[in-house]
Amino acid sequence: MKPPSFEYSRPATIADAVSMIAQGGDDAKVLAGGQSLIPLLNFRLAAPRLLVDLNRVTELVYTRRDNGMLRFGAMTRTREVETSRTVADANPLLAHAARWIGHVQIRNRGTVGGSVAHADPAAELPALSVLLGAELKVVSPRGERTLPAEGFFHGLMTTGLAVDELLVEVAIPALPHGARWGFREFAQRHGDFAVAGAACMLSGDNARVVIFGVSDAPVRCLTAERELTGKLDAAAVDAAVGRAREQLANTDDGGRRTYEREVAEAMLRRALEDAAGRGES
Repeated sequence: MKPPSFEYSRPATIADAVSMIAQGGDDAKVLAGGQSLIPLLNFRLAAPRLLVDLNRVTELVYTRRDNGMLRFGAMTRTREVETSRTVADANPLLAHAARWIGHVQIRNRGTVGGSVAHADPAAELPALSVLLGAELKVVSPRGERTLPAEGFFHGLMTTGLAVDELLVEVAIPALPHGARWGFREFAQRHGDFAVAGAACMLSGDNARVVIFGVSDAPVRCLTAERELTGKLDAAAVDAAVGRAREQLANTDDGGRRTYEREVAEAMLRRALEDAAGRGES
């Protein structure tokens, strides 16, 4: 299949990219790694008038640790998240989960910013951004602002980005010392899109739980988190999974995702058991 015709621009700076995106408006699309956009173009599910290719914007490529945060330029490849010693030391959960993002060839091209901005409900990085409390820096002709990941994902491939805004940085907190964590997902084959998955992070009295693939955006399970405050024994795991089940059962999807919810429940249990195995309750 061939994509529809479009104009093509290849800026070298953030300022030029933002200007081109603003000029294109609703008819512009940003090309990062292209692992999602190119298939959409080829199947003619997307037909932008203007394609803005960010692959020459080198100022968007970096990974650094700064004031307790891991900061990723939007064009940082997912493979870097998987293999970076800086990432593994600061947030082993993030490094571990990156291995589940497609195949290695996809991780070599796919980008951190592209995955977050694309907002696929089965994608790992949006779910981890919500779980870990990421901060998203966006730029437009009107200036710069920082958005919390929680609340950024509005629905199926829909985010809080305005039409003239460009995501330039994803900042994810380092894990607290001694934090316990778990990440599990299920796909029909390794590298396929996840059917559903779950992730958790526990540090002292702070517990965070996110499930993905069961809704149009990552789901934070607040009632499950309350069952895990200060404890992670078998009873707490059972109670947290039960609370998550109740929350998912109230999802208004007409029963379309019953199987995905059952998978997510199993993945959550395994993620919590993994976390329990990383330390004493």
